[in-house]
Amino acid sequence: MNRIWLIFGLALIALSSCVPNRKLVYLQKDDLKNRDEIPKDTVLRTHQLKIREYTIQPLDLLAINFETLSDETDAFDFLSKLTPQQRTSSGGGSGGGNSAQNGILVDGDGYIEFAVLGRMKMAGLTLFAARDSLQAVAGKYLPDVVVRVRLLNFRFTLLGEVNGERTVTSTNTRLTLMEAIGLGGGLGELADRTHIKVVRQVENRTDVYYVNLLKEDFIESPYYYVQQNDVIIVPPLKQRPFRKYFLPNLAVVTALISFTALIITLTR
Repeated sequence: MNRIWLIFGLALIALSSCVPNRKLVYLQKDDLKNRDEIPKDTVLRTHQLKIREYTIQPLDLLAINFETLSDETDAFDFLSKLTPQQRTSSGGGSGGGNSAQNGILVDGDGYIEFAVLGRMKMAGLTLFAARDSLQAVAGKYLPDVVVRVRLLNFRFTLLGEVNGERTVTSTNTRLTLMEAIGLGGGLGELADRTHIKVVRQVENRTDVYYVNLLKEDFIESPYYYVQQNDVIIVPPLKQRPFRKYFLPNLAVVTALISFTALIITLTR
């Protein structure tokens, strides 16, 4: 009888360590319950996104290119020589590479400075507004100049129950939280997707909030998009201690119990 209760208890513990699909699938809205009834090849729901264009901040690293149709030997075409041609990727990565070395750093007051063009305020402008501002100043010297501006050091940090803690750098400033997690390698199976903690720097303060990635309504959240220097902390599920520590040692514990029982039996 005791053996039956022991087996029952072990089975109950094993079942309690399982992670159901409802704790793993992102952006749910009763889809798992009625999976067979979901119509295919049609729009089920529409959500309005709260998109906010990224604004340049102090200590941002910018890639600024001046392009003209003038001959390279033209003495008046100094703009194309102000910055070297930068080679950047359009995706994300964990490092800045040579592109970061060629970037132009926005100073603590939010300004950048060029020879001839002078000192210009960039902080608070979107990348497109910064482009227009630079093009207006540069156009005074060469009317056919084209300016291209990109951010080189848009970065965020992933910590906790993820597939590799890291700081990720991307040139894409419009990343959703799930895209950011994907760039970082994704979440572990034992990650608690209902209590993702985000630490965000806003001017001279730090805001802390939690989001639930399992609910589809998160798409309309103001925190749907990642911001510069976000720290994303993923806590573990309650099953983690059992799955990580107990199960791997279960064979050892079982062997010890069997060996102890054998010794007791032989010594009687």
